[in-house]
Amino acid sequence: MKKMPLLAATLAFGLTLTACSDDGGSGSGDGSDYPSGPITMTAGADPGSGFDLTLRTLVQVIQQEGLVEVPMPIENRPGAASAVWTAQMVEQHAGADDQVAVTSLVMMTNNARGQSDYNTDDVTMIARLLSEYFVVVVSADSEYQDLESVLNAVADDPGAVPVGAASDDQLPFALLMDAAGGDASAINFVAYEGGGEQSTALLSGDIDVAIAGTSEFLPLIESGELRALAVVGDDRLEGLPDVPTAVEEGYDVTISNWRGIYGPPDMPDYAVDYWADILSQTVESDSWKDAAEKNQWVTTFMVGDELDTYLEETNTQVVEAFEKIGSQ
Repeated sequence: MKKMPLLAATLAFGLTLTACSDDGGSGSGDGSDYPSGPITMTAGADPGSGFDLTLRTLVQVIQQEGLVEVPMPIENRPGAASAVWTAQMVEQHAGADDQVAVTSLVMMTNNARGQSDYNTDDVTMIARLLSEYFVVVVSADSEYQDLESVLNAVADDPGAVPVGAASDDQLPFALLMDAAGGDASAINFVAYEGGGEQSTALLSGDIDVAIAGTSEFLPLIESGELRALAVVGDDRLEGLPDVPTAVEEGYDVTISNWRGIYGPPDMPDYAVDYWADILSQTVESDSWKDAAEKNQWVTTFMVGDELDTYLEETNTQVVEAFEKIGSQ
């Protein structure tokens, strides 16, 4: 069982303490009629971000398949690369059964770099849904024609090449820089909450290159406004068959971004079991498979002990990576 942290951590984020969520999701203490009220679905990032796209797609599929009958209002709670919402979930909703949120590798990277006091073991992780490859992109008229030219330019003069990346997206680019023999700690990162902001910055010339999950850039890649230089993953993507992997380009980096669903600490077992079952049915549906293909997501569903082991091993990799490349 997880303990509810002190309010001091909340104050560090400049948050205002509010009353804990009431038990609106369940009508009885044993959860026999759960859920009997609305379940708030939260993305700790702006509309258009990978979090937002994942959660809205998930809710849409659940509703299309008729798997959940109660309302599932979606809220966007951006701030500090989702760290603000994570703190609120932990400190204001412990024990609630009516709060569900999406998270990803960013929860681990925020904790590893000291930007958040909380990690996956401070919340109730319910399931991993998918893995998404990162993609390095530039504007269509960019002088950079391949990944090598970008990495060489950053290595030669880091300050002259602003790189747009959200918190978790900075890690793979830093690993690419390290693999290229450059100083990963010197990269001129410009932080954005999601791919929508990065795309705008690329097209306006505010940044030269960006990295994020493939789905966040895919529409503009397909329209020709952005150009993909490389995907960071094990294989080329079916939707981007002409875009090489970083490994093909000579950089042995394959880390991908997992995305999953979690609840507050001490979420009742009946709620955890319910959502694990609902999510299992969701990812088996044709609606989800179509959405995953459209967004170039790889469904890597995982719950229970298997999920716990995966999260522990992945977090160890993240910590070791930051020890090597420094805190960005």
